[in-house]
Order: sequence, then C-alpha cells, then structure tokens
Amino acid sequence: MRLLLALLLACAAPLAAGQRPVLVDRLVAVVNKEVITSTELAARVAQAERQLRRQGIPLPERAAFERQLLDHLILEKAQLQLAADGGLRVDELQVDRAVQRIAEGNKLSLPEFRRVLEADGVPFESFRADVRKQILLTRVREREVDDRVQVSDTEIDIYLEVNRAAAAGAVEYNVAHILLRIPEQASPERIGEARARAEQARVDALAGGDFGRLAATLSDADDALQGGALGWRAPSRLPELFADSLQAMKPGDLSPILRSPAGFHLLKLIDRRGSGGPAVATQTRVRHILVKTSELVSEADARRRLTVLRERIVAGAEFAELARLNSEDGSAARGGDLGWVLPGDTVPEFERAMLALKPGEMSEPVRTPFGFHLLQVLERRTADVGAERQRMQARQALRERKADEAYQEWLRQLRDRTYVELKLEER
Repeated sequence: MRLLLALLLACAAPLAAGQRPVLVDRLVAVVNKEVITSTELAARVAQAERQLRRQGIPLPERAAFERQLLDHLILEKAQLQLAADGGLRVDELQVDRAVQRIAEGNKLSLPEFRRVLEADGVPFESFRADVRKQILLTRVREREVDDRVQVSDTEIDIYLEVNRAAAAGAVEYNVAHILLRIPEQASPERIGEARARAEQARVDALAGGDFGRLAATLSDADDALQGGALGWRAPSRLPELFADSLQAMKPGDLSPILRSPAGFHLLKLIDRRGSGGPAVATQTRVRHILVKTSELVSEADARRRLTVLRERIVAGAEFAELARLNSEDGSAARGGDLGWVLPGDTVPEFERAMLALKPGEMSEPVRTPFGFHLLQVLERRTADVGAERQRMQARQALRERKADEAYQEWLRQLRDRTYVELKLEER
C-alpha cells in the first residue's frame, strides 16, 4: 500500500521545466490492495444516470448518489478480488455468447446492437468489459452461496402445508424495496442511524417522493438502479418477512420498516394479481451429461469429450454409469437423471434439444450457458401435474429464498472483512 501511494505521490510531484502537466486521477477509496478512482466513480455515475433516465426515474441528489454508488463499487471490487484469488476466469468466447444473447433479447443483430450502444454513448468494448464483470460476479455468487443451498423433501412438505395458497400460485405481487444494510457487529448508534434513514425514506415516500429515486439514492440492494424493483413475485419467491407484510397491503401501500439479519427494509406494493395455470402438461423424462467450459477446458475440448462419450454409449456403454463418472452437474449421482421435466423448467437451448428428441434418442453435444450437454430422452407423457408442479415450484421458491437470504448475509460478511479506506470527502 505504501508503494502504491508513493507512486501516486510521485506522479503528483512538481514538474521539471518544459514538461507538460499530467492530470492525476484522484483516489476516492482503497479496497484491500486496490483503489477506486474518481474517474471510475464518475463513469459509474454516468452509467447509472443513463439507466435511470431510460426507466423514467428522477435523478437523485448528486452527492448522495455518488456515495451510494461508491458503496456498490466497493462491494463489487471485493467480489472481483475474491474471483481473482479463486482463479475464476471468463474467456472471450463466453463473453461473445453473452453479448450475442443480450442482442438477441433486444431483437437486434450484433452490428445493430453495437450501433445502438455507441449512439447511447457506451463504447462497445466497455460494454463487453461490463458483461465479463457480471459473469464473474455471478460465478462468485454461485460458488460461494448458490451451490451450497440445499432444499430437502421435508422442507418442501412443511412449506406446502403452511403455504398452500401461495404454492398453488393464488396471487403474485409487483413489489419494489429499499434495503439499508447493517454490518454484522454494528454498534447501537449505527443501527439507530440506519433505522432513522429508513424511517425518513418512508416519510419522504408517503409525502409523495418518487420511490424509485429514493431506492437509487439509498438502497444497498443490487436492484437499486432499477428503482428497487423486484418485479412480479409469488409469495413463495419472497422472503417470509416480505410475504407476510405484503399480504395485508393494497397496491400503492408502503410497508412499515422491516428488520432482517441483512438490515432494514421498506417495501412498496405496486400491484397484485391472481395467477395459476392448467394442471395438465406434457412432461419429458430426460437425463444428461454436463461438461463445463473454463479457462482449462475450451469449448472444443468439452464438445470432443462428449462426442467420445456419445460414441461409447452408442457402442453399448451405460449412459448412467458414464454420467456418474463424467457429468459436472448435481444429477451425476443419479446417473444424470433429471426426472420428469415440465416446459420452462430448463434453459431454452436445453429445452429445444430435448423436445426435438423422441423417447430413446440421444442428442449431439448441445451448448447452453452452463456448458455442453449430452441429452437422452427416456419417456414422455401428458398428465395432471398439479401436485407435482406445486412441489417443483415450492422447491424452486425455497431455493431462491434461501439463496437470496444467504447471499445478502454473505455480502454483509464480505464487506465487514474487507479493508476499506474512504477518501471521497477529500476531493
């Protein structure tokens, strides 16, 4: 750290006669052994302001907005450092595929998407760098939190018993929220300060303040720049604390200040609606072998490995045995068997390949965002899946709920153990 500061001071030293002045980028924070500069913060502010304008959310007060975005940058930097320390990498092909999917999601060709970005003042290479960073952050979350979340059959049974109406999809909420995170060992004064900020946000919102603007200014949640919007969620896909509070609210209502291990929350119910669907659906029983790509395993390597495995299966080898030995999916212990799969349960690339197969047929290697798969359809049926769908939805809801809560707690712990030196006020 002393060496880094010495170099920065050397850059700021008086210039010899005839030398042209060099502009020095000021530090606004030190995060472990790295720094965040004023240029970095200004770029994030500009990006966030463009995003808020596109969503029609009024811009927050500048100084408060800068402090909020600096907090996000600090947490992001800490996660990226963890990714680097853990050897996580994202190769160019993975970035290319992700950018292509984003362009397709906007119904644009890649050249058209590039022109739109640059017309909006976003250099294409900067956008690619942001995509790479988001992939890394997702992988850190998967490794540190999501992959460790387990849901047992007993938990599903209890959940369905307690939440029958919710599990059946009787209602959905369109909700936005503000989170004021509290450090794990926060002092009573720090807790009181956070509660006071939450209460003031509620007062401002009740007085007609724009909730999206308040969220962008105050919220520590990842969705702050979306105005705190969580979108449409069934109660089963919300923390119990949220679901219990929303049950008694009408569209437009604000919740009281809610306390969780992560901190203080303020909810706004934007709308609510009934939901539910037909109980009859076509199911496919499918099994697969997954080979993930990484800095050590290229796409060509993954495809080649699966091609060899396919040839062995065609020659008489047992699919299930090869799945147990080679698949990098959690289903490997079951011989790759995913059980009965409903429409929408898998990513589109997987589902298209699955539906193109007849029972007994096996695919060629199929690429998805998770890697390369070898699929085999075992059976197909049309049945009343009401109870089964409820269990599937319950498992997914419990997993999402537990993962979200675990992630917020993990972020709080990460922030607590990260060395941070703030220099924003020194500018």
